[in-house]
Amino acid sequence: MKKLAGSVTALAVVFSIIRPSVSLAADAANIDAAIAKATAFLRDRGQAEDGSFSSQAGPAITALAVTALAKSGTPADAEVVRKGLGYLMKFRNADGGIHPEGSPVANYETSIAIMALAACNPDGRHDASLAKAEAFVKGLQLDEAEGPAPSDPAYGGAGYGKKKRPDLSNTAFLIDALKSIGRGADDPAIKRALVFVSRTQNLEGPDNPLPFAAKNPDGGFYYTPAAGGESQAGQTPEGGLRSYGSMTYAGLKSMIFAGLTKDDPRVKAAIAWLSRHYTFKENPGMGDAGLYYYYQTAAKALDALGEETFTDKAGTAHRWREELADELLSRQQPDGSWVNSNARWMEGDANLVTSYALLALAHCRK
Repeated sequence: MKKLAGSVTALAVVFSIIRPSVSLAADAANIDAAIAKATAFLRDRGQAEDGSFSSQAGPAITALAVTALAKSGTPADAEVVRKGLGYLMKFRNADGGIHPEGSPVANYETSIAIMALAACNPDGRHDASLAKAEAFVKGLQLDEAEGPAPSDPAYGGAGYGKKKRPDLSNTAFLIDALKSIGRGADDPAIKRALVFVSRTQNLEGPDNPLPFAAKNPDGGFYYTPAAGGESQAGQTPEGGLRSYGSMTYAGLKSMIFAGLTKDDPRVKAAIAWLSRHYTFKENPGMGDAGLYYYYQTAAKALDALGEETFTDKAGTAHRWREELADELLSRQQPDGSWVNSNARWMEGDANLVTSYALLALAHCRK
C-alpha cells in the first residue's frame, strides 16, 4: 500500500511539472463579472454628461473607453457607447482627422478613434468617417512624401502627429487602426510600417541594418531607432537600447498583423525574448511603469499568435489567458475600476487604466 501511495505521489509531482498552469479564479463567470463591474464603473462614474471620459486629456481616452466597452460586449447602441461616440465625433476635421484643432498628438488620437468607430460599425454607418480618417493617418506616416528615404531610421514609422519623431507605440496604434478596418499585410502603409517595426528590434540582419542591435542583440524591442534612438528602459553599458516588455509585445503583434509567420527570424527572436521574461507581475524592464498598457498589448499579441499556451524559458507551458485574467481580477478595485499606483504615462487615470484592463480581459475570453 505504501509503495502504491509513493508511486501516485511521484506521478503527481511529474504531472505538476509538465502540465500547463491552471487558473484558480479566472473562469468565464468571474471574467464576465469583472467586465460587468468595470462597465458599470465607466458608465456610472467615469463618463461625463457630455459623453466624454477624462476630457481634460483630449478625445483619446474617450475613444479608448468606447473601444474597450464595445470589444468587451457592450452593444453599439447602448447609451454609454452612443454618448461616447457622439462626443468623439465632435472632433472630426475636414481633412479626416479626429482630434482637437492644432493637436500635437493627432495620429494617436485619430488611430484610436478609428478603432472605436470600427468596433461600433455593424451597419456601416461610420464608413465615410473611417475612410477619411484612414487617409489622414496614412498621410502622417513618414515615407518618401514626408521626406525620409527607405534607408532612414524614421521611414515607415508614425509619431504622435505630423512630422513628429516616429516611435513603435504610435506605429503599433496605426497598424491596429488599419487592421480594425480590414487592411492586411498587402496594404502599402502596413508594408512601410513593418520596415520601421523591424528596425525597433534588437536583432541584426537584412531587415535591420541599423547599429543599435549589435550593442544589445537580445531580440527584444525598444521605443524608437529614429533621431539617435531611444528606449524608455534606458541604455546598456555598451550604449545599446534596452528591450522591454510592452514594446516587445507591441513589436510582435505588429509583425503578425503585417503578415509575418512564426517561422520568420524576427518573430522567433521576439518570442524567445518574451519567453525569457514571461510574467504578468510587471512590465519587464519597466517594473510597474506602463503596466496596464503592457497588459492590453500582451493580450492582443498573444491572441494574435494563436496559441492557448505560452512556454517560458524553463519549459513551463502557461495558459496565458487564465493567468493574465487572474492577475487583472486580483488588481480590480471594489468599485470595478483599475488604477496604477505608478502614474507614469497617465496610468493614474482610472478611465484610461480601466479601458486598458477591459481590452485585455476581452482577449482573455476565448
